[in-house]
Amino acid sequence: MKLWTLFEGVNVRSDRMILEGRLIADMTTQNRVSRLTFSILGFLLILGLGGLPGCKREAGSTPAPPIPEVPVVTVSSGTMPDEPEFIGQTEASRPVEIRSQVTGILKRWFFAEGRDVKQGDRLYQIDPIPFKAAMSSADARVAQAEARLVQAKQNFSRVKPLLAEQAVSQKDVDDAVAEEMAAKAALAGAKGDQMKAKFDFENTLITAPISGRIERSRFYEGRLISAQTDLLTTIHQLDPMYVNASAPEAFVLKRFRDRATRRIQGATLYELRGVITFTDGSVYPHEGKFDVLEVGMRSATGTRDFRVIFPNPDSVLFPGQFVKVRILGAVRTGVILVPQSAVQQGPKGPIVFVVGLDNKVEIRPVRATTWRGSQWSIEDGLREGERVIIAGFHMIAPGAPVKTVPYNQSDPAASGQPTDAKPEQAK
Repeated sequence: MKLWTLFEGVNVRSDRMILEGRLIADMTTQNRVSRLTFSILGFLLILGLGGLPGCKREAGSTPAPPIPEVPVVTVSSGTMPDEPEFIGQTEASRPVEIRSQVTGILKRWFFAEGRDVKQGDRLYQIDPIPFKAAMSSADARVAQAEARLVQAKQNFSRVKPLLAEQAVSQKDVDDAVAEEMAAKAALAGAKGDQMKAKFDFENTLITAPISGRIERSRFYEGRLISAQTDLLTTIHQLDPMYVNASAPEAFVLKRFRDRATRRIQGATLYELRGVITFTDGSVYPHEGKFDVLEVGMRSATGTRDFRVIFPNPDSVLFPGQFVKVRILGAVRTGVILVPQSAVQQGPKGPIVFVVGLDNKVEIRPVRATTWRGSQWSIEDGLREGERVIIAGFHMIAPGAPVKTVPYNQSDPAASGQPTDAKPEQAK
């Protein structure tokens, strides 16, 4: 037992010595790592401090970027033709419906559909035999009424002198007068029937009331035609032609305001002229005249209708065409025009870049209303004498200084046009 206890104490002391040795070794290792880390950091710090003067010298030697040159145009106000354009639809000046005045069987039609007809040309023939018989009966009734009137007059002529001799009574004379008056009334009625029968007979032949272009027939031989009900066809008078269009209410209100403030001057309403542009881009060679402005607004669409009348000697226009009609004759005053490339699209609408008095760039929202050729008409946002940048927008920023050069309109790069295109001049 004593020997075991002795060896046990030796083992305990040995374990403690081993543990203490390990702790001392770990502390020594950590101290070495810490000293190595501090040495590396110090070396890097010395290198950084030593490199700073060189970096400063390198940054200070970089030259400042040059001030960009941009082409500008100095805007000025002037006058320009005011020529609003609308979508219109053509309409014949006189579309005449052809209907029968009598009820009967359609026996024949004479015209070529879709061709021009002249006033008085035959169009349709209603079976005339029943109407001819009715006219003969009416003639006979007129003759009979005339005979009765002659007899009544003769009776009155005979009894009138006998009344003075008291050979007849007053009643006989009164009867003779009444008989004559009744005969006159019967004759008038018979003549009325005769006139109606003659009218019906003559209207069995339907003729063209005007000259124009006729549509296709809606009925053919053998059809029972109802008087004044069935539409047989329509004739369109094509010379002159109407163009109907509508102006929005906002446009009409602004137009009246501009007229009142004399921003729009020139021809009065019914002195205005019109020019037609077809859907293929071609222009109609004849000018029209402003013809009618409707009295009130159309509540369903909020527009006001108007009409322009055009000559059509060659029948180029036909009913139902959709065309563009441009109204001529007025001029707009105080207009500022800038090249098309100067107007850019911003987040809230059109903008331009303006060079201020300190030669710094400003962004200016504008209201660009009309594009004429290669120029925009600026109605609001610019003042006369301001300098507007035309090109070089990739080199500028708001508040940045710029150097201005005059705008050369023939330079494609400055105008934003392709090198093989020529800018269209404003008319």
